[in-house]
Amino acid sequence: MSELESQINEFLHFLKVEKNAPAMTLKSYSEDLEAWFDYTFELHRKRVPPIRNIHSPEIRGYLAAMNGAGYAKTTVARRMASLRTFFRFAQRQGWCGENPASSVRNPKIGRSLPVFLSTSEIERLLDAPKQTNWQGLRNRAILEVIYSAGLRVGELVEINTGDLTLNEGMVLVRGKGMKERYCFLGSYAVDALRVWLKLRPEILKRCKRPQEGDPVFLGSTGMRITARSVERMVDKYIRETGLNQKISPHSLRHSFATHLLNAGADIRAIQELLGHKNLVTTQIYTHVSTEAMREVYLKAHPRSRL
Repeated sequence: MSELESQINEFLHFLKVEKNAPAMTLKSYSEDLEAWFDYTFELHRKRVPPIRNIHSPEIRGYLAAMNGAGYAKTTVARRMASLRTFFRFAQRQGWCGENPASSVRNPKIGRSLPVFLSTSEIERLLDAPKQTNWQGLRNRAILEVIYSAGLRVGELVEINTGDLTLNEGMVLVRGKGMKERYCFLGSYAVDALRVWLKLRPEILKRCKRPQEGDPVFLGSTGMRITARSVERMVDKYIRETGLNQKISPHSLRHSFATHLLNAGADIRAIQELLGHKNLVTTQIYTHVSTEAMREVYLKAHPRSRL
């Protein structure tokens, strides 16, 4: 193992142990840094230099290589952010004197309007899981919680039983940057959770190896359910209900924010509920709301089209 590989592993260990980073966050950093390491390994003809000898021109070359390979701008931006964070850690450890990624600009990412479901479409999706087996009851609870609390899928799968306060309709959520926030659970979500939690002990018995925490949502082996499993489950119900194929689990989060805004909720309150660091991120939902109102106006007003 090279020195750089050891340093990357030490950084990932720091995120896991010191920062208590969620599994999805660790997976993203690991994959991003592995991709950069592979590029560096090939660039230097299979001899990786010490981290102190890596400078900005090399990072710019990596950025150009990703753009040339046709990677999505969002992927490029995320990988660059992972590099900056890693090099900041390396500076603190005294491994290098500069952060060579800090001066390299990310590609500009245009903001597209989020796809969301109408209230009637949400009802169709939430009613899709069959209530005749444990998978259907678990899936109903998952969909209800995502929509009720406006969660990211990565946040949902990290929920442990100790994070739930069902009598008060609350759940403690660990979001981006390992920041914690409390989210609300409506009565439908609480009821679905109570049903699932009664079945959960039987599924938990299938677990044959230790796992971290006490996860609320389990897969068929009794282990914590994965984000990919949730995505596949949502895709399945989208096909069954004939909804927009562009819908994803994240669309339930978009629907949560859009429906609150359309009902008159304060945008700063929505920002807090979503766990957005900047209000600018939340303001995209005002554009969604405006577009929806425009469509109503154009269809309904007798002199909207001159």
